[in-house]
Amino acid sequence: MPRTLACAIALAWCGLPLAHAQDAGAPAASGWDAPPALRSSPLLQERIPDAVRSQLPVFVRGDRVSGQTDLNAVIEGNAELRRGDTVIRADRLDYNVPDDLARAQGKVRINRAGNVYEGTALELRVDAFEGFFSDARYRFLANGAHGEATRVDFIDRDRAVVHSATYTTCERGNEASWQPDWVLRAGTIRLDNEEQVGTAEDAVLEFKGVPVLPIPYITFPLSDKRKSGLLPPTIGLDSRDGVAYMQPYYWNIAPNRDATLRAALMTKRGANLGGEFRYLEPTYSGQFSGDVMPSDRLRDRTRWSVSAQHQGTFATDIGALGLNINVNRVSDDNYWRDFGRASEALRQRLLPGDATLSWGANDMSATVRTLKWQTLQDVNAPIVPPYDRLPQLQWRYTPSQLGGGLDASVELDTTRFQAARALTGQPNAHRSYAMAQVSRPFLSPGGFITPRMQVHATQYQFDTPLANGDRSAARALPTFSLDSGLVFERDASYFGRAFLQTLEPRAFYTYTPYRDQSRLPVYDTAANDFNFATIYTENAFGGNDRLADNNLLTLGVSTRLLDPATGAEAARFGIAQRLRFTDQLVTLPGAAPVSERLSDLLLGAGITWTPQWGFDSTVQYNPKTGRSIRSTIGARYTPGSYRTISAAYRLQSGTSEQIDIGWQWPLDALWGGDKRTADAGRSAKGPGRWYTVGRLNYSLQDRKLVDTIVGFEYDSCCWIGRVVLERLQSSVTTSNTRLLFQIEFVGFSRLSLGASPLETLKQHVPRYQYLREPGPAPSRFSNYE
Repeated sequence: MPRTLACAIALAWCGLPLAHAQDAGAPAASGWDAPPALRSSPLLQERIPDAVRSQLPVFVRGDRVSGQTDLNAVIEGNAELRRGDTVIRADRLDYNVPDDLARAQGKVRINRAGNVYEGTALELRVDAFEGFFSDARYRFLANGAHGEATRVDFIDRDRAVVHSATYTTCERGNEASWQPDWVLRAGTIRLDNEEQVGTAEDAVLEFKGVPVLPIPYITFPLSDKRKSGLLPPTIGLDSRDGVAYMQPYYWNIAPNRDATLRAALMTKRGANLGGEFRYLEPTYSGQFSGDVMPSDRLRDRTRWSVSAQHQGTFATDIGALGLNINVNRVSDDNYWRDFGRASEALRQRLLPGDATLSWGANDMSATVRTLKWQTLQDVNAPIVPPYDRLPQLQWRYTPSQLGGGLDASVELDTTRFQAARALTGQPNAHRSYAMAQVSRPFLSPGGFITPRMQVHATQYQFDTPLANGDRSAARALPTFSLDSGLVFERDASYFGRAFLQTLEPRAFYTYTPYRDQSRLPVYDTAANDFNFATIYTENAFGGNDRLADNNLLTLGVSTRLLDPATGAEAARFGIAQRLRFTDQLVTLPGAAPVSERLSDLLLGAGITWTPQWGFDSTVQYNPKTGRSIRSTIGARYTPGSYRTISAAYRLQSGTSEQIDIGWQWPLDALWGGDKRTADAGRSAKGPGRWYTVGRLNYSLQDRKLVDTIVGFEYDSCCWIGRVVLERLQSSVTTSNTRLLFQIEFVGFSRLSLGASPLETLKQHVPRYQYLREPGPAPSRFSNYE
């Protein structure tokens, strides 16, 4: 009877929902049509929430289990206790339920969120993770570091104290005689997994079995997380500074703010103090840095530098406001050549002090800008300083919804230009201009036609009279242009590979009438570079002091080979030339009018037949002389990670001719020795491997190396060695040579002799890859038991 009743109830429950769910004539629904709903579980999170952790059950198992319910359990033989992300295994395990206390003996092993501890005796409050471990070995998931200790005291879930400990990231071998290449031996190591910081006291660093650095106290990272503390010192030796010792200190103020303080002592020059402060907010960011050398024996004076950058936008009721600041200042004209370790911005001879306040709302925008330059002069190569803008006011209107498919814009600008007249040879002035333009693009999948009309009016007020006695000048010019192009496509096949080939002819006509502008000074104008981007523009000059009189037609054609599946460009070829109908009489001061009817021929080619190979070139060819005026030809070969070779040839006729070669390559791969592959792009090709890296810049005109960087890297699994010889030209007649050496104990610290070779390699070697690229933190489930 019970079985019969149960079957009847089951059939009723199965049939009842079907009877209510079916419509007349509709097919019967099936339980397979709707998969079961899935629920997220907090146990699958990287960190189990505290509210959930306290409610988790405890599971025990073993060969023999005895005890009293809710009081205690004794597990003998293959004993295991599991709670949340904590697993304890031992030969014997006693668990006291009210105290949540586990005592284990024999071969004890703990896996907590991927961190593993092994030893002989354990006493631990499981949920609080409070207790001790005797004769322990440990391994951390985040960085693969491991070591041994006489005792480990667990303070709580995130903190532990390790006594008489070792610490290394070298992978343990199977042989009994294995010893790590480097190891930190310490009386006490405090581990804080919440802050991801380790602190060692009474320690010594050993390398290849030799003590190299006694360390009374040091903090080191347990992951890539930032932390406050002393950074590794740098010891330098070069021809300018002598022996230099540099000690930085990093201050992790907040997740979005930090600072680096630095002090240096140079035997040939004296002491240097400096620092950098950085901040990052949702709507603004920036940094401020400064250095001071109270008494530089090289120049017998005080040297200093200041650099500040800020970028930010703010939403207001009247529109978006933006503030951008870029200020760089140094103490004297020789700073750029005497401080090779300064930031790139301070190693220039033109240092800007630039502040811009911008506003934008709907179709309008406005800016207020001040720009004041510091020009560092060299008696052997003087330069004319650019004009300061004190200030510049600009307003722009670009309506986005004009009828008839029209595009238009209006721009108003007024600027005060100021500089030392003794150096510029021109009067300072106040210049205002108005520029309005309207165009009507006609677009289709097979081509386009865009006529455009532009009017440019300019007014000058000079501080002192011009050569003809005028204190003001005005100019108004219209410009008409017509841009057009076609796009043809066809299926093609080359060398057994299918492509979508395009043929894209283009014609661009522009006309601007002549106005005599020879008496107008030049404040912000220069000739445009002759390339594929500027050959299809209305004005041959950049800036607003010259409007070229043009009556010319530019003709060009390009073709591309595209992968039909991905759209990737495998090859690109182009040619363009200008046909001038009348002479161009408007020129920059000292330049002759352009009377050639045909311009130089512009040729370009780019080939990326495979992701490993790349080729790019641009040639400016003069048909009358049959010679190249300017050429840039470059190629690169990158067959895999940590393997790249690039070469470039650059010619500027009558000015320079250079060859540039850069590379990073495993040495044993040069003769086809090792076939190991990279580990997901995060590490190099394997332990015990040498790499050569460098860049050479050779001047064919001067027949000498201009810049030289040659180095070697050695990857030994848990440490990386680098040695780099750097010689950089700092001026026409001077250069600076440095020998840079660094040893990196992976997951611990870097020690450098000279400046960091990494900074030099990243800055100068094209496509250089760090042998230990940072990657995502490993999941606790990657070492789940």
